[in-house]
Amino acid sequence: MTPSAVRVALLLPLSGRNARLGNAMVNAAQLALFDLADDRFELLIHDTKGTPEGAAEAAALAIGDGASLILGPLLSASVTAAAPAARAANVRVVAFSSDRSVAGQGIFTMGFFPGAGVRRVVTFARSRGILRFAALAPESEYGTTVVEALRRAAEAVGAVVTRVETYDPFEGDFAAVVRRLAQYGARRQALMAQRSALEAQGDEIARQTLRRLERLQTVGDLPFDALMVADGGKRLQSIAAHLPFYDVDPAKVRMLGTGQWDEPGIGAEPALVGGWFAAPPPDARADFVRQFLQVYGHKPPRLATLAYDATALAAVLARTDGGPDFSARALTAPSGFAGRDGIFRFLPDGVAERGLAVLKVLPRGFEVIGEAPETFQPVTE
Repeated sequence: MTPSAVRVALLLPLSGRNARLGNAMVNAAQLALFDLADDRFELLIHDTKGTPEGAAEAAALAIGDGASLILGPLLSASVTAAAPAARAANVRVVAFSSDRSVAGQGIFTMGFFPGAGVRRVVTFARSRGILRFAALAPESEYGTTVVEALRRAAEAVGAVVTRVETYDPFEGDFAAVVRRLAQYGARRQALMAQRSALEAQGDEIARQTLRRLERLQTVGDLPFDALMVADGGKRLQSIAAHLPFYDVDPAKVRMLGTGQWDEPGIGAEPALVGGWFAAPPPDARADFVRQFLQVYGHKPPRLATLAYDATALAAVLARTDGGPDFSARALTAPSGFAGRDGIFRFLPDGVAERGLAVLKVLPRGFEVIGEAPETFQPVTE
């Protein structure tokens, strides 16, 4: 007698604005099937059309097709829309959203959460002697989340946040906010006053001091030892370029980033070279990128590993002794799972916890300066 099939649904936007990402994630899931699934495992692929309505319809179709686990959707609104049908059918969902609010009551989400990365890099920075932190963050939900996480993380390790500046992410010109952060006007005025006093003094010691001051834009130390810039892409590059201009010296102030720094090429901006940020360990992902490139002929988008790891997790749990086990207890195994983005596990609230490394920005690439853990600590209530 042939064993019955194990059906798992994958809900992704295969049409609409995010179709390119959705199709790449399907390709990543197919790689996981090839690597880990047995002949009984069936992956049912459904198009959410990139809308909440499409996600709700896809979830209903998947459940009707006999899916015993749903992977996806991608965006938080789609997860929320798909959740009622899944809960009614007692089918667990492993979503790809980075919105913590969608998790719980049978919904698990394995996105990359900014708070975890902030805690990791702040704890690492404190171990290197950094006590005073500042932040530049966009006026957005993401920026607010990062700043709140920075304050909590600093307090937890006996450090302080001494300055926070926010900006309109759609402004385009970030000179004003960097100038405010740097207290450039007051520090520049202090330099001019010191020069005037020395010129009035007129002796040889004053003249020697004046010559040294000629190389300076400002005087006076900044009230922070590390600056977290909570942005990525072109905005990050633009903000970073203004920092040395307003005398925030990367040689004196450690630049810190979030997971948005985990993109190739950011070391092209000199002010970011030497900066630190937390991210999944790069080695396992590098192997995935090579495999994906070999099979599909192009590099995968950053989020493709989520689909690979979720499908791999489903394939492993489908082969559990005694039959497939997609229960909440199995999904929240305290020891967690090994994935292409390092180890991860789902906490009882449905949110993924990850083992993160600390990376240093190089002119071309990154260097691991804080190794990711290989095992998890026991879950604390």
